[in-house]
Amino acid sequence: MEGFKYKDYDGLGLADLVKKKEVQPLELVEEAIRLTDSLNPKMNAVINKMYEQARNSAGQKLTGAFAGVPMFLKDISQEIAGEPITAGSGAFLKYRAKEDSEYARRLRQAGVVFLGQTNVPEFALVAVTEPAHYGPTRNPWNLDHTPGGSSGGSAAAVASGLVPIAGANDGGGSIRIPAAYCGLFGLKPTRGRTPVGPNYGRAWQGASVEHVLTRSVRDSAAMLDALHGHEKAGAFSAPPFEGSYLSAAGTPLGKKRRVAFSVKSPIGTEVDADCREAVLKTVLLLESMGHQIEEVESPVDGHKIATSYLTMYFGETAALLKSLGEVLERKATAADVEPTTWLLGLLGKATSAEEFVLSLREWDRAALSMETFHETYDFYITPTTAHPPAKIGELEPSSSEKFLISTVGKLGLGGVLKKAGIVDQIVQKNLARTPFTQLANLTGQPAMSLPLHLTKDCLPVGVQVMAARGREDLLFQLAGELEQSEMWQDVRKNALWDC
Repeated sequence: MEGFKYKDYDGLGLADLVKKKEVQPLELVEEAIRLTDSLNPKMNAVINKMYEQARNSAGQKLTGAFAGVPMFLKDISQEIAGEPITAGSGAFLKYRAKEDSEYARRLRQAGVVFLGQTNVPEFALVAVTEPAHYGPTRNPWNLDHTPGGSSGGSAAAVASGLVPIAGANDGGGSIRIPAAYCGLFGLKPTRGRTPVGPNYGRAWQGASVEHVLTRSVRDSAAMLDALHGHEKAGAFSAPPFEGSYLSAAGTPLGKKRRVAFSVKSPIGTEVDADCREAVLKTVLLLESMGHQIEEVESPVDGHKIATSYLTMYFGETAALLKSLGEVLERKATAADVEPTTWLLGLLGKATSAEEFVLSLREWDRAALSMETFHETYDFYITPTTAHPPAKIGELEPSSSEKFLISTVGKLGLGGVLKKAGIVDQIVQKNLARTPFTQLANLTGQPAMSLPLHLTKDCLPVGVQVMAARGREDLLFQLAGELEQSEMWQDVRKNALWDC
C-alpha cells in the first residue's frame, strides 16, 4: 500500500483497486479500523464496532460492484443477524437482530464489508444526533456543531473519511439534512425503490426509505443499482427503471430543462442568508448552462404538509412504544425512553384514527399536485435546510420545557396538550430549521442534497433538488454535471477539517 491514500478514493475507486489486485480487502478494512479508532473518539459517530466480523468477511471471496469496500450501517432498521440494533435507545440494549434486513442482504451481494453501526437519535425521531444513551455525534467540519440527523453518525463517518459510504434512511430529511450539514451527497429515492423488509412492508407509512450517504455521486448511483428492485413484502412499488443509475450519473442532461426554485420557507419561518445564497448561486449556474429558470413556490400548502407529517410522526411513535413491550417483556413506561419520545407517544395516543387517515389523504393530494407541477418543471430547487448546523445541545429543551414534558408524561395529558395548540408549537419549533425536506417524503418523490456552499464559518449548507416520482435518473444526471462545477469543488477541497 505504499503511496496509497485511502481517503483519496470513493467506494468504486477502492473497489477498482481491489479488482486490479493493487490492494487487498483486508488492507482496506485495517485502514478503516485505524482511522475509526483514531478519529471516532472526537466525533462519536460509531457506537457498535464489528471489527472481527469485518476481518473475517474481508478474507472471503467477495464479488459485486463494491467488493472489499468498508462501510458502516445505521443503528436503526439496517439489521445484521446476531448483532445489536438499538435505534439509539437504551431500551433496546439487550436486543439482537434475528436475521439480516433485506437492505443488508443486497449490500452483501454488492460486496461491501460491514465495520459496525453509526449513532442515531432515539428512534431516529429528530434532525440532530444527540441520544441520551450514547451521547452526541459531532460534525467533523466543526466539532462544536451537529452533523444533523437522524443519519448523523453515518454522515460524520463519511465526511471524516472513515469510510466512503455509510447506511442511511430518510423519513423526513434524515439523509438530506446530514448530507447538507456535512458537505456530502445524499439522495432520498422514490418511495418503494429500496427495500425496508423483511419485518415490515412499509416504514413510517411509506415516508421513510433506505439508501446511503456518500462523498461521490457515482457511489450513490451504483448503490441504488445494487439496492433497487422488487421486495416480496413491500407495500409500495416505484415506477420501473430499466437502465443503470451509475450510467445516468455519468451522462450529461443533454437537452435544457425547466427549473423552478424557491428560497421561502413553506411554513413561513426564517431562512438564513447562506441557505438562500446557496440556492441563488446554484440557479445562476444552471441558467449559465442554458436551463430555463423560474422562481415559483410549490403548489402544496406547507402548513398542511407539516401538520400531516407530524400526525404520522405522533402515531408511529405511539405504536413504537406499544410494540416496545415485546422487547422489554412488559409494558413500556416513561422511564424506558427519553422524555421527548414519551411526549410524542402521548400525542400519538391522543390522535384519532380519523385524524390519521385524513392526514394520509393530504399526502395523496400533495403527491398529485407535485406530479402535475413536474409536468411543467423538471426540477424543483430549495435550500436543504433553513439554517446551517446548530451547535451541540442548542436544540435541547429548555428547563421549563423539560418540566412541562415531565409533568405531561407523568399525568398522561397528551389530549390536553393537543387541544391547547401544542402541535402548532411543535411544527414551528421542530421544523423551523428543516422545513423543506418533508414534502418529498410524503409525496414519495426522489430528492437530493448537493454540497454547493460554505458559510463564512466554513460550515456546509446544502441545496435540495426534487424531481417527479421515479426520476432518480434525472437527479443523478444533474448531480453528475454539478459535481464538476467550481462550487462543488470548493466545498470538496475544504473538506475533512481543512478549513
